[in-house]
Amino acid sequence: MIHRLSTLFVRTLRDDPAEAEIPSHRLLLRAGYIRRAAPGGYTWLPLGLRVLQRVEHIVREEMNAIGAQEVHFPALLPREPYDATGRWTDYGPNLFRLQDRRGVDYLLGPTHEEMFTLLVKDLYSSYKDLPVWLYQIQTKYRDEARPRAGLLRGREFVMKDSYSFDLDDEGLQRSYDAHRSAYVNIFARLGLDVVIVKAMSGAMGGSASEEFLAPSVSGEDTFVRCSQCDYRANTEAVRIGTPSAPDASNTPAALVVDTPNTPTIQTLVDLLNSRQDLQRTTPWAAHDTLKNVLVMLRQADGSRTPLAIGVPGDRDVDMKRLEALVAPLEVEPFGEGDFAARPTLIKGYIGPNALGEAQPLGIRYLLDPRVVANTAWVTGANAPGRHVVNLVCGRDFAADGVADVADVRDNDACPMCSAPMRIERGIEMGHVFQLGRKYAEVLGLQVLDEKGKQRVVTMGSYGVGVSRAVAAIAEMHHDEIGLRWPRSVAPMDVHVVIAGKAGDQTAPAGEQLAAELSASGLHVLLDDRTGVSPGVRFKDAELMGMPMIVIVGRGVANGVLEVRDRIAGTTTEVPIAEAAQHIITCCA
Repeated sequence: MIHRLSTLFVRTLRDDPAEAEIPSHRLLLRAGYIRRAAPGGYTWLPLGLRVLQRVEHIVREEMNAIGAQEVHFPALLPREPYDATGRWTDYGPNLFRLQDRRGVDYLLGPTHEEMFTLLVKDLYSSYKDLPVWLYQIQTKYRDEARPRAGLLRGREFVMKDSYSFDLDDEGLQRSYDAHRSAYVNIFARLGLDVVIVKAMSGAMGGSASEEFLAPSVSGEDTFVRCSQCDYRANTEAVRIGTPSAPDASNTPAALVVDTPNTPTIQTLVDLLNSRQDLQRTTPWAAHDTLKNVLVMLRQADGSRTPLAIGVPGDRDVDMKRLEALVAPLEVEPFGEGDFAARPTLIKGYIGPNALGEAQPLGIRYLLDPRVVANTAWVTGANAPGRHVVNLVCGRDFAADGVADVADVRDNDACPMCSAPMRIERGIEMGHVFQLGRKYAEVLGLQVLDEKGKQRVVTMGSYGVGVSRAVAAIAEMHHDEIGLRWPRSVAPMDVHVVIAGKAGDQTAPAGEQLAAELSASGLHVLLDDRTGVSPGVRFKDAELMGMPMIVIVGRGVANGVLEVRDRIAGTTTEVPIAEAAQHIITCCA
């Protein structure tokens, strides 16, 4: 089929849009693939829609190949199922809520676990019906506080979500493995080099969870990769090893010392090293101190509860890791009003003995795994300008639990082999969960087993970001002059540019070539515009990024065309008589 630029609904932009911060956002707007319709919402123009549809086609083929069956739910969903699972409130402000004319509550679907569960409950009642794998490719809606980066973080997006239903955990594992394998195939066909990492289940719940991340500096996710073994994990899911408890028998009794003007870890360390009476064989360092960080946790109903986390002074609390740990609760700063309501807490000098559910303030206190029994610390003495030295965990203070939420850094030890790890950024392309029986239990999904007894079905949940895949591919496949689409998802196979003068032989040669290529089954974008300079045509072709560009220009007088492989970056002169077959062979 021939698509003519003279009539195609597209306008390219010479300059980068001011709101576009990352390559995919800039290039998709400039090349005329999408247009901003609202904050976090984009209109798909003809070229962009063709890419999206080709991504959907690949996803659909691979899901069908494993035996999954496609269904389609409405975007407008009733409140009741989400009330039953608690997610009507757990989603908080991220949920688009609305009412019909009778005042009945609805929501725009952010995800469809509840609806899939109820569908299977409605139609299936026996173990003989299982396993069943269902999926849909559907628009989702989430009221993101900061929709940014174009298609990578929007309020409206297309996702493939699928769900497996099995009688037992062994069946769930088989379903999980099948979906995992399908995802490997999907991303390979899309031209996305993904890394599979351990992940947190978060608000989804369940046990095993993995993410498929496309490494990119534009990604909002961070993950670690071990330099020696195959350990990979989202930083939210990294779990450090717990050190062995040292011998504290020779540790002196805790001593409160004056430490005026030491509101920071560094000022405290400097003072300790300047004191003759506190000198030791090794200088004091930040990792000898215990920093107690206070936050507030907001419930879905708006109520707030304080939480304290103790971490070594050379580390900070990673708020994304903390948010993943406490989800669906929201993390808020511990503000001046919160301190004013608790005057016994002295900012900069908070110590463990003021914290804990057993203490008068009743503030839950969690410790970093590095703070093990018998370790000695320098920490706040709960008095202005005073710290305590040799405060031993287990001997002098206790906590209510453990929270592995400190920041993860380059060269941290791998939890599997202790080799150094490195931190990278990535775009989340897929996420697979072993949900287990969480949703089935709440919504009453049971079937009769072989013995005629009711059994709760176990579930898996598997998502692929379809619309964000378009952006991720653009992030991975571009250069300084424009997009470079892989053949599997490119909107057209060939871009034929007529670059001659009115009345010469370039237009007839270009038309004939386009017709021959179209007859062979290729999709051809033909630049047949008049009144547009060859330079603009070349720039548009490079910007739009079809895998192959054919220049029908001055070479026609000598019987040749110029064939540019946009992916390989090569240029070849081909005789006009051989051009069609050459291009067809290259596109095969």
